[in-house]
Amino acid sequence: MILILCGCVLLVFGTVLVQATHNPALDTAWEDWKSTHQKEYLGLDEEAIRRTIWENNMQMIEAHNQEYELGIHTYELGMNHLGDMTKEEVVEKMTGFRPGMHEELNDTFVPESGPVPSSIDHRKKGCVTPVRNQGSCGSCWAFSAVGALEGQLKKKGKKLIDLSPQNLVDCVGQDTGCQGGYMIYAFDYVHRTGGIAFEKAYPYTGRNERCVYQGNMRALSCNGFKKIRRGSERDLTAAVAQVGPIAVAVDASLSSFHFYKRGVYSEPACNPGRLSHAVLAVGYDRKSWIVKNSWGKRWGNQGYIYILKGKNMCGIANMASYPLV
Repeated sequence: MILILCGCVLLVFGTVLVQATHNPALDTAWEDWKSTHQKEYLGLDEEAIRRTIWENNMQMIEAHNQEYELGIHTYELGMNHLGDMTKEEVVEKMTGFRPGMHEELNDTFVPESGPVPSSIDHRKKGCVTPVRNQGSCGSCWAFSAVGALEGQLKKKGKKLIDLSPQNLVDCVGQDTGCQGGYMIYAFDYVHRTGGIAFEKAYPYTGRNERCVYQGNMRALSCNGFKKIRRGSERDLTAAVAQVGPIAVAVDASLSSFHFYKRGVYSEPACNPGRLSHAVLAVGYDRKSWIVKNSWGKRWGNQGYIYILKGKNMCGIANMASYPLV
């Protein structure tokens, strides 16, 4: 919709009011960003809208990083492929954690006795596959579940190979594919059906498709799952050390999460009761959790975020689980 106000053309897009003029000093940066991320728009109106959102995000990033230089924050932000999206759009298109009710007796992880290491990184142990990109599909839950299954595949002495999140998107009836899901339902599906396919046998498309899984695609079976005691970072630490990569969920609704670049993510506005995004805890050190995301390698620190440890930041220990393989 176009409005004429005081002789200026304004574009209204959702809740974003966009003036059709932009900062000419950013013209080159805008063109470089579009080229880098292969962005194309349907017309000048759409590009004007996206340019304004991008400029607003640039201003937010620069203001945050100036405060970082003053020691106000413990992490830096950086522009990435999400730059032309509002935070509401990122949550709608790029998250997808939808918890459900799934309670069973004796399904809670009990740590082994004895001390746990002060740090561990399962990437160095060869238990973590490369970072992938879920695209504009709310399939984070499938990538999180697959990451936990892949870690167990390696720990069983088998070759580390990408498993298929598309298999889960299409076939887990209790979840809703690109509209969201729950890692426990994914583990339960693999248990009930007897397996999950390799990525090469069932490639990712980033959209809801008809389930075509067949038994001859089976790469790995699952014997159920365990949950981590809600809110216990101590138990989550033990699980990451003793089991391997763990499927977790966090509040990813803030722009600071969307444009995280490096450092330890500590955000007072992060709400542990507002879990929206499934990710994978692949390690930790004394200060932070090492977390694998599914937004591609151009997001964050080569696809990873380091989240403050010890304060259940963003609810990372509230809905953690892993498969029994």
